[in-house]
Amino acid sequence: MIRTLLHHPFFSRTSLAVFLALCMIAGFMCNRVVLSVSMILFGLNALRGVSPRQWLQQRWWLLGLVWVAIYALSWFWSDDKTFWNDRVQTKMPFLLLPLAFGLLPAFSQEQLRRYTAGLCLLLLGGIVYSLSFMLNDPAAYVEGYRQSHILRTPAHGDHIRFSMTVAAAVAWCLYMAPKLGSRLRKGLLYVCITIFIVYLHVLAAKTGLIAFYLLMACWALYQFRSRKSRKALLVLLLVVGAWMLAIRYVPTLRYRIDYSLYSLEQLQKGNISGDYSDIGRLVSYKLAMGLIREHPLTGVGAGDILSAMSAAYDRLYPDIPQAQRLVPHNQFLAIAVATGLISLAFFCWWLCAPLARLRRDRESFFFLTTWLMLLVVLMTDASLEVQFGVFVYLFFLLWQRHVFLH
Repeated sequence: MIRTLLHHPFFSRTSLAVFLALCMIAGFMCNRVVLSVSMILFGLNALRGVSPRQWLQQRWWLLGLVWVAIYALSWFWSDDKTFWNDRVQTKMPFLLLPLAFGLLPAFSQEQLRRYTAGLCLLLLGGIVYSLSFMLNDPAAYVEGYRQSHILRTPAHGDHIRFSMTVAAAVAWCLYMAPKLGSRLRKGLLYVCITIFIVYLHVLAAKTGLIAFYLLMACWALYQFRSRKSRKALLVLLLVVGAWMLAIRYVPTLRYRIDYSLYSLEQLQKGNISGDYSDIGRLVSYKLAMGLIREHPLTGVGAGDILSAMSAAYDRLYPDIPQAQRLVPHNQFLAIAVATGLISLAFFCWWLCAPLARLRRDRESFFFLTTWLMLLVVLMTDASLEVQFGVFVYLFFLLWQRHVFLH
């Protein structure tokens, strides 16, 4: 009976992969344990029936192991072993997810449609949850944006990663729209896309908005290159019009922009403090560059990045309180500070290697666009140093890459 059950279409590797992918997204939004368990099961399902010899054919996965291994080897020059352990554990999905996606066979169009429907339903639920806080006390939440207090989101309030998830979902839905067949399905999908876009502007998280407008710019350019100039012009007009309307009628976005401009004004006046998030980022960049010059080859060690940055703050910015001291808010700087420029070189190699297989087709365009959108997160935050950041980056990159390759 068990053998018969396992031959049911639901238990095929690809069907289970779709189900577990949605479980991972649900876990990301609601429960870290569910995310971790779903990720492990996703990997085990993908490796089911695959010879270990085939693992060695996944060169991109092997390349990723190199820079993760350097992180692990930094144990020998890290004093804080507990923090080192946390950093290395965070990188564990790099050992599993790229290999799992690389060994999965192609998804059917029906499986991709089911994934799209599940993704939209989960995100719609998350958006309703997020907006419910604003509806309870709209004036207080809108006023909070004057002090850069962001609306509460799923993913334990991680608005950066959740906004990036919504932006990546917009890209995926645009990719899937022509493949849905019926007008009803397409109409419902475009309704979801509209809701996602409106929510990104209400939430006003900079990372998600930058990624979204990068997607729109790439989409317009793609239409031009496809000799659809009217469609490209329409996209540009819609984007500009939506931005102007959002600034005028969405107070959270308007206050968010005002706060960023005020931070820039304070910086020009020489007010270097941790009271402003944008200035805090710039300070972390400056301190990180100093540490890289002091430890160019091996870095300070993955376990000592926090203590090394704190010591740098003590030397140059002692007035900034401990609670406002940041690790480098840039993934490239974080890697160089932790494990040196050699590790950074391997990471950049791993990062860019998938682009070598780009073609001149629609799948390549959406993979490249997703790659660029996720690059925004790496440039503005050390996303690969936290569990949710690793998941969002790897999952959406690998999902789009899998479709692109198959």
